Amino acid sequence: MERENRKENYVILCFETRSPTCYSIAMNDIIARIREELTSKSDEKSRVSGERFFREEIRLYGMKASTLRQIAVNGWNEIKYLPSNEVYMLCEEFWKSGYFEESAIACEWSYAVRKQYKREDFLLFEKWVSLYVSNWASCDTLCNHTVGEMVMKYPEFLANLKEWTRSPNRWMRRAAAVTLIIPARKGLFLNDIFEIAMLMLTDRADMVQKGYGWMLKAASEAHRDEVFTFVMDHKKEMPRTALRYAIEKMPEELKKAAMAK
Repeated sequence: MERENRKENYVILCFETRSPTCYSIAMNDIIARIREELTSKSDEKSRVSGERFFREEIRLYGMKASTLRQIAVNGWNEIKYLPSNEVYMLCEEFWKSGYFEESAIACEWSYAVRKQYKREDFLLFEKWVSLYVSNWASCDTLCNHTVGEMVMKYPEFLANLKEWTRSPNRWMRRAAAVTLIIPARKGLFLNDIFEIAMLMLTDRADMVQKGYGWMLKAASEAHRDEVFTFVMDHKKEMPRTALRYAIEKMPEELKKAAMAK
């Protein structure tokens, strides 16, 4: 215990002094300890069970969500005094690993510094979506919170989301929609939501269809009539997967009208 306390104090001192060599040691030590804990808390049964939620190949340690959450919180308590740019450096290392659990920690930490968000941070988040997101869970976790919060703070980046809809990367196209889930529930950006839905209306990727359908469903919580009108106007072109998601929270009579041939 005494040895661990000395080690932790040394890491804190490294961050405080900003000595380049010492600082690098501190960053690497935090990453190594998080990975060591992820490994020690993993189990094969959870890993195999988790793989069933994904069609694509995914790298998992394998653990319960509550366990992963606790690891993320414990790690955050060690670094919460750092400025956002240094937190992002740690997040980037986790993204690079390709492990879902490490990407989840990166999402937790990048959202934890949301009060420090600056306009230039958007390009970094965009890079993460483009380079590292490779499954629906990482896409939704990053975009629902970190990117969504950024867009609410700086709405000019709605233009970037519209550009994402033209990407050959299906996860970037999905990200354009799921970034707006929480803003949609708040009644924000309705016209932009409809524009993004139109840009991806006939997208052939089912994960994109589910993404923009989910966005419309979220928008219907504050703007049911407008979303219903949008669905009725475009239901002939809209894939049934997207349509079903969009109307999920509507009354039965509206669902029947929307689903009618």
